[in-house]
Amino acid sequence: MKLSHLKQIINYLQNFTKISAVHRVSDSIIKIVFDKNDALYFNMQRSNSSIFRCQEYPRSKVYNAPFDVILAKRFNRANVLHVKLLNNDKIIRMKTSLSSAYKEETTYLQIEFTGKYTNVIILDEDNVVLEALRHVDLFSSFREVRVGQKLLDVPPAPFVAKEYPLEDVEQFLYEVYAKEQNSKLESLKKQKIAFLSKKLKKLKKLYEKLDSKESLEQEAQKSEHLGNLVLSNVQNIKPYATEVELDDYDGSKVKVTLSKPYATPFMISEMFFSKSKKAKQRAKHLHIEEKSLHSKIEHLELFINVVKEAKDVAKIEMLFPKRVQNKKIKQNDSIEVFWVEGYKVQLGKNEKGNVELLKNARAKDIWLHMKDRPSAHVIITTDKQNLPQNIIMAAAKLCVEFSTTSKDRFLVDYTPRREVTIQNGANVLYNKYKTIEVDTRE
Repeated sequence: MKLSHLKQIINYLQNFTKISAVHRVSDSIIKIVFDKNDALYFNMQRSNSSIFRCQEYPRSKVYNAPFDVILAKRFNRANVLHVKLLNNDKIIRMKTSLSSAYKEETTYLQIEFTGKYTNVIILDEDNVVLEALRHVDLFSSFREVRVGQKLLDVPPAPFVAKEYPLEDVEQFLYEVYAKEQNSKLESLKKQKIAFLSKKLKKLKKLYEKLDSKESLEQEAQKSEHLGNLVLSNVQNIKPYATEVELDDYDGSKVKVTLSKPYATPFMISEMFFSKSKKAKQRAKHLHIEEKSLHSKIEHLELFINVVKEAKDVAKIEMLFPKRVQNKKIKQNDSIEVFWVEGYKVQLGKNEKGNVELLKNARAKDIWLHMKDRPSAHVIITTDKQNLPQNIIMAAAKLCVEFSTTSKDRFLVDYTPRREVTIQNGANVLYNKYKTIEVDTRE
């Protein structure tokens, strides 16, 4: 952030008198809603800090760290007493007050755009740190940022900053978002599409290498025939031989090279019978393997299309949540898991995944499916009776995006899981439901 821009943004912020709500929407982005509905986003990424405005930045999850608890407690519904730049540096300081039945509490919200030490610090009236987005120890900087310690001022900058006048501060804040989004979005799309394409390529190779049912049946017959021949030629087979010559039923000779030596002819015949049995089983269940691979390929192709069509970084971040490494929790490769503002949204990649979702969902969870047409099943995990409409819309969009690439208006039905009756596999009946419209042409 340029100091000149911050000075002009300060003048813009001084028009507001109240903080209605404040919370993190991602690890390093804080949303502050001023007055009734004027939302500004403070991107506190060390290498690329900024302030921006946009229509809506989806919340990736609900943060409950000590910093977030104090942030909400001290600033939700707080009055803004004044906003200024501290020591004419790249540090915004907001003085706020919050009245309760017993007392009035004054708190400072200090937002520092200072490069390596970019931070958000919550201070009391005596400049003592109550909490901070990033804690800084004395080994990292002379200026310690630690709960309970008094915060030192940043030394004044040894230069005079150039002036960069802005015609319209609000328009500038929207442009900051647009520029950052476009640059980051294209980079993320390229990265994620390459990642998904690599997985898709592997699956297609596996699909292409699948044996045909005919070849597996021939392999089964051949192995069974060799197993029987071995039993008919027991007297001619020496222990631990790696190559044997067998008399076939028509009088011809059959030479067989073994992959390893066996102690007895009966062990050789057992090996061939085992190979025959496995080939028969594979031939019998080949259609299941083909169907599974085909559904995974279709899902990845849809996933790549969803990434290509993503309009903002927040959508990409939602599609690729950070995975928590937990050996106790086994990941189901038939189910895709997303997080929308702290709500767990699961989507079936194929019929098996859809069945698993229906089977494991709780009564109050919300089930979604496209109206009157095949689609992925989606479950929103919740125990709340009134689910926010934006969460339902986000889940409905996922349901459509992972079911079709068509650009049109689609209807998605949703209802609590208890209202859904399983008929056969992933085929269901449901009576009480609501419908939401998703327009993919937008």
